[in-house]
Amino acid sequence: MKISVLKESAPGETRVAATPETVKKIVGLGHTVTIEAGAGASASFPDDQFKAAGAEISADGGIGGADLVVKVRRPTDAEIGKIKAGAGFVSLLEPYGDKATIDALAKAKIDAVAMEFIPRISRAQSMDALSSQANLAGYRSVIEAAGLYGRAFPMMMTAAGTVAAAKVFIMGVGVAGLQAIATARRLGAVVTATDVRPATKEQVASLGAKFVAVEDEEFKQAETTAGYAKAMSAEYQAKQAALVTEHIAKQDIVITTALIPGRAAPVLVTEAQAKSMRPGSVIIDLAVAQGGNCPLSKPDELVNANGVKIMGFTNLPARLASDASSLYSKNVLALLPLLTDKDSKAFAPAWDDEIIKGAMLSKAGALVHPHFAPKSAA
Repeated sequence: MKISVLKESAPGETRVAATPETVKKIVGLGHTVTIEAGAGASASFPDDQFKAAGAEISADGGIGGADLVVKVRRPTDAEIGKIKAGAGFVSLLEPYGDKATIDALAKAKIDAVAMEFIPRISRAQSMDALSSQANLAGYRSVIEAAGLYGRAFPMMMTAAGTVAAAKVFIMGVGVAGLQAIATARRLGAVVTATDVRPATKEQVASLGAKFVAVEDEEFKQAETTAGYAKAMSAEYQAKQAALVTEHIAKQDIVITTALIPGRAAPVLVTEAQAKSMRPGSVIIDLAVAQGGNCPLSKPDELVNANGVKIMGFTNLPARLASDASSLYSKNVLALLPLLTDKDSKAFAPAWDDEIIKGAMLSKAGALVHPHFAPKSAA
């Protein structure tokens, strides 16, 4: 199978979908890999390292003759026009925010796999790109908060006096939230966290943080079978808001991470709550790309609200380009056997496999994922 790895074109995107380490393994499996010139430069993987691993380097990544094209982010219209019919395409496609792209992929008869739709099952953990990238985003969110916060994180006892530990509140305890908790704790902060999913209470406690939530009957049923948070009722949101309002006013740093697939991000920190924090406090909004958990957040722009610094990041993993690329490329490598004929090594997705069924958006010219396919084809 001929595999093409393209250079990312999205603004601020520094990641690359392959590394010299994964290229060497892919070539060892009997495939050929062509890297678009300069694709790994922003992630500190120069072309000569890819060459040494067995890849070819070309100006266009060999896209026209490729059986499988791989990126981190969605393809451009120009790239779709160069991919041959019947080929595969793998990336984080962000289909809820850009259906035009997946329509174009289907029209071009490209079999498109969305890495964010990899099912959250044990067998697919090594392919779960959302989790691998969210881990890094959670870590980096705390580092960014520390950079904006004008004080120290840990308690410090000096001859000149004592510096109090920073109070950090994590809202949304998914993969990113858990890593944020762990990182803030390592830096010496006093950490609290909240989530609508009851299973997270024990996880929060295991990391040495305190759980904050209204624990009523709705709270006990607030998780989907896939492990995602459900949208909560207005009544529950009001009760939780009252509790959170009091808590936020006492915090130095708030980090919000709550997302609901296919829907706008829920508002977790209102304008009034944000402005109730003392000057110099920091809010980091990881959901700003889907509308934000705080209405004052602006994508990749620092907002000052009554002295409170509010920063919404749309792509924190790109600020850890080398590690993010390494993890993402390993996710793709783990998926590769499900896209390959065992004997011929040709591109041949295992259509009946539940992982492929869950992640495949288009097949043979039609949208096939149940969230996007016409009713008759779903």
